[in-house]
Amino acid sequence: MPLLKVLRPTLPILIGASIMLTLSMGLRQSLGIFLQPLTRDIHISVSDFTLALAVQNLAWGFLQPMAGALTVRYGFRPIMLLGTLLYIAGLVLLTTAHGLLSVMIGGGLLIGTSLACTANAIAMSVAARAVPETVRSTVLGIVSGVGSLGALMSAPIGQMLNEGFGWRIGLAGFVILSVFMIPAAWYAGRVDSIPLPRPAGDDIGNATAVTAAKTAFGNASFVVMTGAYMVCGMQLVFLTTHLPSYLAICGLDPMLSAQTLGMIGGFNVLGSLFFGWAGQRWNKLALLGGIYIFRSLALAWYFMLPATPASTLLFGAIMGFLWMGVGPLVAGAVAEMFGLRWQAMIQGLAFMSHQVGSFLGAYGGGLIYDTFGSYTMAWRIGVALGLAGGIIQVAFALIRPSQPPLLRTA
Repeated sequence: MPLLKVLRPTLPILIGASIMLTLSMGLRQSLGIFLQPLTRDIHISVSDFTLALAVQNLAWGFLQPMAGALTVRYGFRPIMLLGTLLYIAGLVLLTTAHGLLSVMIGGGLLIGTSLACTANAIAMSVAARAVPETVRSTVLGIVSGVGSLGALMSAPIGQMLNEGFGWRIGLAGFVILSVFMIPAAWYAGRVDSIPLPRPAGDDIGNATAVTAAKTAFGNASFVVMTGAYMVCGMQLVFLTTHLPSYLAICGLDPMLSAQTLGMIGGFNVLGSLFFGWAGQRWNKLALLGGIYIFRSLALAWYFMLPATPASTLLFGAIMGFLWMGVGPLVAGAVAEMFGLRWQAMIQGLAFMSHQVGSFLGAYGGGLIYDTFGSYTMAWRIGVALGLAGGIIQVAFALIRPSQPPLLRTA
């Protein structure tokens, strides 16, 4: 049966989830564009700004399991709408910031809390529930791919407004874009009317939140995936936060940073589609490890050579292809291992590790730069940890393939 025919009844849900994801992720990934002018204007350091982004990542990570659990009790729609309103409020506060406190609360706490309600874990859980299992991984790849278009659109818009009118007008443009998340979240919330499939004998659908969490952390494949996921967050947030600053240090055109983030967003689409397709056919956890290994090799290649416009755009294309491909693989693996009812919460538990890595990538990169005056030590650490995490993930996935857990009841 053609894929479009299978998906036609749930297209409004999938389109809503994709638009919500593309805006929440695209706007957030483009905040690094404003690092240099914002810090100069309101007299805060680079590490201050990156500390706010680190707080954002920690709030996102540690609130993600709670947001996932609340969707089981209240449904997806109210959680996604609340997150959208918090996103708009965070951007407004960041736009009007005159000191570190506003940056920390707006760009850090509010946007971080919003992402727990609107970004990957929630959007992927919505998409997974809306479609049959036979096409789930492919559809997750499509949603992730469409969700990658946000950076392709928001980065150039933000940079043009920033250069032409200043960083406050650039962020005001982001506020306007974020308003479109409201109808997107409303339509994605239609998934609440779709009943969950009948739980299988080894499913944890009828378990409590505490039991589901214990079962997840008792699964060795999940624990290894969660540990390696930290490296993913560290590498990606280091790049989105510090690449614009690195290119400025190298004396390259400021528009190149926006073009590179846009290149990442564009190739993100291809990578997400490919890894969604591949996850339907091969070991999802081994594919994850392969992504981490190839990302690390790309990082090493780029930072070892003098930065040029051509090498930077090529680097953006490579990293873009390997960027959000992790989304459908992680979501698909969690759904296979634990079912759909607690998917958003369990995926959120794994994401906590990702966001610890994000904290290290954002704040650690800024701290290393302020200490040594360069990013050399930061990218070397990212490469070493990425290779280690990827090799361990691949080896474990091949030696011990994941199996659905057995729920132990008293």
